[in-house]
Amino acid sequence: MAEAPVPLTEDEITTALQETPGWTRSGDEITRTYGIRYHGGVALIVHVADVERLIGHHADIDLRWDRVRFGITTHDAGHKLTEADFDLARRIDAIAQAHLAQPLDD
Repeated sequence: MAEAPVPLTEDEITTALQETPGWTRSGDEITRTYGIRYHGGVALIVHVADVERLIGHHADIDLRWDRVRFGITTHDAGHKLTEADFDLARRIDAIAQAHLAQPLDD
């Protein structure tokens, strides 16, 4: 049986956030929102979902008519942040860029 993912320490989270610009920590979740029209957002989500299926890690996704918000935490680590969360964030950034989604960093 696979071992549960190990949560990052506060120092590791701080470093990972610095290495993942645009992502914001909200408790034990990292989030980022992209501006993109609805149908483009659907295509973006499908592309992200395909990658998520391959790596076995998933974001919570909120689709609106002009934006998509991603929230990432590791459920198997007690809803804590792990390296897998930051890996997925970097993958989402690359996919969003390919779909010409505009980061809406607050």
